[in-house]
Amino acid sequence: MYQDFDRCYRAIGARDSRFDGWFVVAVHTTGIYCRPSCPARTPLPGNVAFHPSAAAAQRAGFRACKRCRPDASPGSPEWNVRGDLVARAMRLIDDGTVDRDGVPGLAARLGYTTRQIERVLQSELGAGPLALARAQRAQTARLLIESSALPLGDIAFAAGFSSVRQFNDTVRSVFGCPPSGLRRLTRTPAAVPGALTLRLPVRQPFDHHSLFAHLAATSAPGCEEVRDGSFRRTLRLPHGNGVVTLTPFPDQVRCTLRLDDFRDVTVATARCRRLLDLDADPLPVHDALAADPALDALVRAVPGRRIPRTVDEHELAIRVVLAQQVSTRAAGTHAARLVRDHGRPIIDPDGGLTHTFPSAGDLLGLDPQRLALPTARRSYLIGLIGALVDGSVVLDPGCDRAAARAQLSRLPGIGPWSTELIAMRGLGDPDAFPGGDLGVRRGAGRLGLPDDSAGLTARAERWRPWRSYATQYLWAALGADHPMNTWPPPKEAP
Repeated sequence: MYQDFDRCYRAIGARDSRFDGWFVVAVHTTGIYCRPSCPARTPLPGNVAFHPSAAAAQRAGFRACKRCRPDASPGSPEWNVRGDLVARAMRLIDDGTVDRDGVPGLAARLGYTTRQIERVLQSELGAGPLALARAQRAQTARLLIESSALPLGDIAFAAGFSSVRQFNDTVRSVFGCPPSGLRRLTRTPAAVPGALTLRLPVRQPFDHHSLFAHLAATSAPGCEEVRDGSFRRTLRLPHGNGVVTLTPFPDQVRCTLRLDDFRDVTVATARCRRLLDLDADPLPVHDALAADPALDALVRAVPGRRIPRTVDEHELAIRVVLAQQVSTRAAGTHAARLVRDHGRPIIDPDGGLTHTFPSAGDLLGLDPQRLALPTARRSYLIGLIGALVDGSVVLDPGCDRAAARAQLSRLPGIGPWSTELIAMRGLGDPDAFPGGDLGVRRGAGRLGLPDDSAGLTARAERWRPWRSYATQYLWAALGADHPMNTWPPPKEAP
């Protein structure tokens, strides 16, 4: 989009926040880059250039605007929709792969050489993987400076910098002042002792009600809970564990993190954004689905639905198998048993969380006789766990979605329903469609649509490439009394 000068210039003239994250505008006369909705005076056409990312603008020598903070805008929805090499690379960079494993590690995950990765990203985004990771570290540093009372030296290493000098130079280059200057400009908000509180921006419209209702209805006790109007869960992270509290508002989500190691703040934030599908662009979804008379009223009544996703693709796949042919409540009970018996204990001073969800490696030696499941489903679960551990099934932010579907479909007991749910909630595919889901079929029937799997799947062809979002509206058709449409959930009896 950034190559369409006229369209981009109209967007900044209208200060249209819908385009935040799609591109940034660099102003040659000031040396500053802004988000499209920046309230500053619109520069003359001859004085501006458009870049696809903050990293590209920084590489061209521009500093971030202190007024609109373009580095803190919602991420580009392109990386959710696209499944090509660039999108896969961006999702892995967002998950901290370059900081942990370097560019060679990123290339190995993608199955390409480092030279190919550099060339493709430079060609399309105007910046290579190191520059993109540097921009991400700078944003993390700013968040920590403005949202915590951590010493600046600790922030340098928590944000992923290899030295304090590199941290100082990067912050000065990107934001036009040293870290101490950023801290002086900001009044640190009141925070929970020992925790970090961040604001996660969203792209409007944002229907947080249905999103949080779904997460609450499918939660696994022990590693997830609803408390005081917030969704809380434990996290397994590269350097330790964490607990996140997510509180929704119409224009943002407040994210409070308790981490064993602050080096995990970037990864934890990225995974929370994925969990809530915050970088989605609801406008093309709205236009496409509202064009169908069967969905029009639902879409117009509550625009901005999101896909309830996951913080861990392996966890989601395991939980999908546990949920086969049982109720939502029973699936939560099965998941809670795994958490209690195989998860890693954590301390939660703010609530009742007790364990992390076990990794596939933690479950590798699982005794199938201890699973309260039918014999066939026990074998399906053990087979999936083994495939995740040995790499014959690859599920991660940068995996090839088509290849992942093929790998899953070769496993016994992983049929179309399971594959499509994993693709939708685990991999974030906007065009997945679990047409065999009982709730989806019932919702379709209430709207006068075919309520058999084959008929509904055929009818859903007109919703491409947004069938995952259509699924959310079909669930919504079940009514306000359905558990996945109730937020906050009813309080439990004492």
